[in-house]
Amino acid sequence: MTSATAPTGPVPVELGQARGPSAKPPRHLADLDQAGRRAAVGELGQPGFRADQLSRHYFSRLTDDPAEMTDLPAGLRSELTAALLPPLLTAQRELECDGGTTRKTLWRAFDGALVESVLMRYPDRVTMCVSSQAGCGMACPFCATGQAGLTRNLSAAEIVTQVFAGARAMARGQVPGGPGRVSNVVFMGMGEPLANYARVLTAVRRITEPAPGGLGISQRAVTVSTVGLVPAIRRLTGEGLSVRLAVSLHAPDDELRDDLVPVNRRWKVAEVLEAAWGYAAATGRRVSIEYAMIRDINDQAWRADRLASLLAGQLAHVNLIPLNPTPGSKWTASDPQVAAEFLDRLAAHGVPVTVRDTRGTEIDGACGQLAATG
Repeated sequence: MTSATAPTGPVPVELGQARGPSAKPPRHLADLDQAGRRAAVGELGQPGFRADQLSRHYFSRLTDDPAEMTDLPAGLRSELTAALLPPLLTAQRELECDGGTTRKTLWRAFDGALVESVLMRYPDRVTMCVSSQAGCGMACPFCATGQAGLTRNLSAAEIVTQVFAGARAMARGQVPGGPGRVSNVVFMGMGEPLANYARVLTAVRRITEPAPGGLGISQRAVTVSTVGLVPAIRRLTGEGLSVRLAVSLHAPDDELRDDLVPVNRRWKVAEVLEAAWGYAAATGRRVSIEYAMIRDINDQAWRADRLASLLAGQLAHVNLIPLNPTPGSKWTASDPQVAAEFLDRLAAHGVPVTVRDTRGTEIDGACGQLAATG
């Protein structure tokens, strides 16, 4: 197996510098808490309640159009929205499948960086899969995003914008099935969320704070994924949140995981799982163990038994993910019979396990397929 380049030395919690000179994204309402928003409108010579009005429009009414803000003086609308609701992401392309209930959006940021998000409407929920970075620096060789490399971290507001857009589309009945709301958010799009820790945490707070402070989605309906940045998992454990942690494990043994998830050369399987169990103990939330099923690579029966021995008795649930095809990849999904035996072996050891829904494969919108090509 060809090994991807591994990080040398400790991987910091905050990773990701832009390729070449880059300005920061403009300040946005979603970057700020309520006190920060009031201070920002104060800089414009306006009273603090103008920030409250803007917050209600953005987070409660899901609008950033000044023409719709009729409770603001006409002469102030453009000034306030330009200052606190600047356009951050512009939709370049939308692809749909599943009768329009799965929608992938390619976004272009102010500096030309490209990211993707996916909205998935199910009978009982609506999930937004969001990106936290443009590209990804983790270099997992079976993932299209990882092979593209890292461009830069997204700002908190750029992350929130993806959820806002999905929430607005649902509220306006633009997704088949009639008007509705986004109920779940998963940080499983482009990037390693815990490598952009501070901005992701701010975005989580904006997504989950009750309106008009935020979008009012339950913390318990938010999942933050990681390949295993142990210091960041421990830091997250102390935040007092109730979001779900998902660990992209993909192998139960260090020898293979060193190749599949290069950051494993810094933090081994045992250390990653120890940090995950600490999070579960602190929050009472079951940890999701993500495991891409790759034909003849990590799908052997003995690896199922090894994985079961690591997880038995822990507050954990395994998501088996049939490997989604990516351009130029030499790997493919496990044979269905092999995958079924893998699942059965885990279940026989008392480990809760399901097979991940592979929605969006037709539009390259499923797990590991987001590459943000223009």
